[in-house]
Amino acid sequence: MKEGRHLLTLLASVASLQLAALSSGVAHAQTWPAKPLRVVVPYAAGGATDTVARAMGQRLSDQIGQPVVVDNRGGGGAVIGTEVVAKSAPDGYTVLLAVGPPHNTFPLFARAMPFDSVRDFTPVAILATLPQVLAVNASIPVKSLRELIEYGRSHPGKLSYGTTGVGSSQHLGGEMLNAKAGIDMVHVAYKGGAPLLTDLLGGQIPVGVLVLSNVLPHVKTGKLQALAVIEAHRADASPETPTVAEAGLPGFAVPSTWIGVLGPAGLPAAIVSRLQSELAAATVAPEVRSKLEAAGFQVKVSSSREFAEQLSASVEVYRGIVGAARITLE
Repeated sequence: MKEGRHLLTLLASVASLQLAALSSGVAHAQTWPAKPLRVVVPYAAGGATDTVARAMGQRLSDQIGQPVVVDNRGGGGAVIGTEVVAKSAPDGYTVLLAVGPPHNTFPLFARAMPFDSVRDFTPVAILATLPQVLAVNASIPVKSLRELIEYGRSHPGKLSYGTTGVGSSQHLGGEMLNAKAGIDMVHVAYKGGAPLLTDLLGGQIPVGVLVLSNVLPHVKTGKLQALAVIEAHRADASPETPTVAEAGLPGFAVPSTWIGVLGPAGLPAAIVSRLQSELAAATVAPEVRSKLEAAGFQVKVSSSREFAEQLSASVEVYRGIVGAARITLE
């Protein structure tokens, strides 16, 4: 009997502790935000992500009644700033404004990472996606994706394509195209979209995978041809441009490149819900939307659950592409 009473007392104590922890979490969520919010941007100041962060931060500050501080922690290919958030307290006062890739390809291009891209974060919301397009110089004798594939098959190893770097969604999309179409385009990594676009316009490289918004002005002048969007859906900015799947390779789709907000693992659900709601309102505000669209993004806010599912799924898709193509760091 004594042992039974002892067990009941122990269970009651555990239940009390759990209830106290739950009550504490709910109370904390109800008082959030009680101090400034820090948005860590894992890139240097002045870039597109930083510009979006500052526009969003100002709007968010007005909404929640607390200062929103943009903290630029560039370096290490976005690893340094990302690690700061992974190791922060899950109290809702430090969040990450990330872009994926590279967030969802970190584990594929480093032997040892100080964090896990999925387990060490709480996805809050995707704010927008960045449509990418397969484009060719107008001098290349192809007018469609099917013709590009035929040209590639008849010129094995002679056709090259440019991207903004190894491990980018552009690079992985190109390798996925090689595998699905049975061609052998040679990858050329550039140090950014500007030099790639210059060479594509000049004919120094025949094919490129680029941000759609950077390509469209040159499609209108006839210097470039946009063959297909590499994601699963057509882009709002160019609804007439088919997806790769529609243009000849059914089932082809690279996970969307996104810009989104994540917190540390263990962020209370009530804070996630409040923050997601505030981010959604801030993102559709004209001054924030215009910054996103100027950077080439397509505004589309997701829920935390949708973000979590997409993050996990995209890591596995990219893992499969990297493994099949035997991609290594250059």
